[in-house]
Amino acid sequence: MNEDLSLLLIMVEAGGIFAPLAFVLFHLLRSFLFIPVSVVVIAGGVLFGTVWGTIYSVIGLMGVSIFFYAFIDRMPKTQDRLIKIKNRWFGEYRNLTVGQIAILRLIPFVHYHLLSFCLKQRKPKFKEYLKASFLTNIPIAFFCTIFGEYISTFTPSFIALILLGLTILVYLLRERQNVIKWKVFFKRTKEKAAG
Repeated sequence: MNEDLSLLLIMVEAGGIFAPLAFVLFHLLRSFLFIPVSVVVIAGGVLFGTVWGTIYSVIGLMGVSIFFYAFIDRMPKTQDRLIKIKNRWFGEYRNLTVGQIAILRLIPFVHYHLLSFCLKQRKPKFKEYLKASFLTNIPIAFFCTIFGEYISTFTPSFIALILLGLTILVYLLRERQNVIKWKVFFKRTKEKAAG
C-alpha cells in the first residue's frame, strides 16, 4: 500500500497543472488497488491543502459513486455478496439513513462500496442517489483532508474514543421502527372488533 501511495505522490508532483486530474482519476483506480478511501483523501489534503484537497476528493468520490451506480446492477455476484455483508452487519430489514451512511464513511474499516450499496437501496433513483452521495461524501472529504496530518499522531486510546463517538452518532441517527409482536397485534385487533 505504501508503494501505491508513493506512486500517487510522484504522479501528482510530476503532473503539474494536470495533478488535480491525476488525483481525481486515482480515486477511480483506488478501488482496484484496494487502497482505503481515507488514505487517498488524506493524501489530497497533504498535496493540495484543505480547500482544494476537499474539492478534488469530493469530485473523485462522486466519480466513484457514479461508477458504482452504473455498474453494480451488471455484477450480480458482487451484488449478492454485498447483500450478505449488509444483512450480516446491519440487519436484513434495516435500511441505513443518509446521515448514518455519512458517519459510517468516516470509519476507515467500513467498506466504501458497501455503504454505496446501502445508499442505492435507500435512494434507487439516480438523481436521489447522486444527491445523497454528494451529502455523504462531504464529511469524509472534509474530515480526512483537515485532520489528515494529525491522524497519524493520535494515540490508540484517542482513536478508540473517536470510533466510539462515531458509533454513538450512528445509533442516534438510526431510523426509528416500532415492532409489535403478533400476539399483541391480534389481541388489539380482536378487542377492536369486539368493542
